[in-house]
Amino acid sequence: MSRRTAALGALALSTVLALTACSTSSGQPGAGGEDLGLAKAGTLTVATEGTYRPFTYHDETGKLVGYDVEIIEAVAEKLDLKVEFQETQWDGIFAGLDAGRVDVIANQVSINPEREEKYLFSEPYTVSPSVVVVQEGDDSISSFADLKGKKTAQSLTSNFFQLAEEAGADVTPIEGWAQAVELLRQGRVDATVNDKLTFLDYEKTNGPTGLKIAAETDPAQSAVVAAKDKTALIEKIDDALDELREDGTLAKISETYFGADVTE
Repeated sequence: MSRRTAALGALALSTVLALTACSTSSGQPGAGGEDLGLAKAGTLTVATEGTYRPFTYHDETGKLVGYDVEIIEAVAEKLDLKVEFQETQWDGIFAGLDAGRVDVIANQVSINPEREEKYLFSEPYTVSPSVVVVQEGDDSISSFADLKGKKTAQSLTSNFFQLAEEAGADVTPIEGWAQAVELLRQGRVDATVNDKLTFLDYEKTNGPTGLKIAAETDPAQSAVVAAKDKTALIEKIDDALDELREDGTLAKISETYFGADVTE
């Protein structure tokens, strides 16, 4: 065998080994060696708003924190994965999932039949009702039915928008809770529908706000969301959530943000 032939053979072998290593490592968690179909090997890429206190927001130092942030970080630690957050507005949050740019969404996504047709959900990690928030002096709204013909501020792709629309409200589109509550306090809308925990945190942080809860639904469940082809990943996330529930981590995170266990 000539030196040139031997060199070419060695090069071909090294190329095959490199390609094999790439194909077997892509999507694998740090432990277990299973292909979870991750966008980046060894990393759980998570879509979140970063502006939805107390679930996902930036503290005074600029660090991304929040209830959902800590939950998904604890899950990733159980799976021996790094976490990479991609922040986006709510109305575009599913686009990254559909395009495969992110692996999951952790942003208080409520489980409903329409979403279950398109996506996979983990076990719920939050149980909380949706509420109608109005100004304190407004007694014209005491139920969801009273929203008929009233102006509400909602993100158009949210579960809260569906509740307002079904009640017959005249919906003003907004990007998130901060904008909705600003319009409400200015009297430019009559109400906004959102998560009860969001309102309670807002009241605790900014109160007295001059706002009140006028009506609420039965408790809804929120969970981690993944694309339909991520069955193995969701199963692993469920296993991690079970462990975190059993060892008290979920309850501890919940107590930190809400003073109560809202995980079940």
